Amino acid sequence: MPAATPIAVTDDQLSRVKYDADGLVPAIVQEQGTGDVLMMAWMNAETLRQSLAEGRTVFWSRSRQEVWRKGDTSGDRQFVRHASYDCDGDTLLFVVEQEGNGACHTGERSCFYRAFG
Repeated sequence: MPAATPIAVTDDQLSRVKYDADGLVPAIVQEQGTGDVLMMAWMNAETLRQSLAEGRTVFWSRSRQEVWRKGDTSGDRQFVRHASYDCDGDTLLFVVEQEGNGACHTGERSCFYRAFG
């Protein structure tokens, strides 16, 4: 089983994250090793701090309006190995070690399994 490893962060770094009008920021999740983009979900300031402190991805569910810790019900947990924010501070990137079958709620490894054309 992978180990959760907290990610060190400063208040200055956290202050650079820009949230939308709903207090959310998109978080892209990429698989360590393969580089595959697994999913995109939303974080608020609380779930961003939790993800970094716990070393596991924690998101905000817009549909359920609640905190959603990836894998608590499915077992398909994500262990954070690297976290960064883009040049504008309005998008997050998490590189994770994916445990279980995958990241998508459909059972696919990645949410991006549908190609155009």
